[in-house]
Amino acid sequence: MNTTGSIQVYTGEGKGKTTAALGLAWRAIGRGLKVFMVQFLKAPETSGEQFAAEAFAPMLTIKPMGRKGFGCEPLDVIMAERGLEEARNAMLSGEYGIVILDEINIAVHLGLVEPQTVLELMDAKPENVELVLTGRYAHPKVIERADCVLEVKKIKHHFDKGVEGREGIEY
Repeated sequence: MNTTGSIQVYTGEGKGKTTAALGLAWRAIGRGLKVFMVQFLKAPETSGEQFAAEAFAPMLTIKPMGRKGFGCEPLDVIMAERGLEEARNAMLSGEYGIVILDEINIAVHLGLVEPQTVLELMDAKPENVELVLTGRYAHPKVIERADCVLEVKKIKHHFDKGVEGREGIEY
């Protein structure tokens, strides 16, 4: 098994960035790698992937580090900082082959996390860890530093017709 990890960024306005990261996680678990995901801006027990992670434990750990109705309040900054600390600890622990920072790009865009902090985390990545950063509005310096950047582009979406997010499909 290849032990050289890269840094991947999944960004863009389209649906499927978190799903792509979870697809990578599922494939990795099938090959015996443990996966750690921090979900920025997502509250506990609000997304299907959090419930599904229980079935994959202990190979998949998901830590939601947001709250319902998140914004740009001091509490949201504190939660984002804690999320980064969780991600850094997991990344450096030697226990996980993949660490996913779900919606980190949005957290940076909203000012909850400084771009420099994410760049420092990227620089600290051990050689054998795959680091994945998801979310719209990836910072240009994060894009520049990454090894692989994929942009998800919306062509057409049922949200445009007023269809609300559906349990089990969008969350």
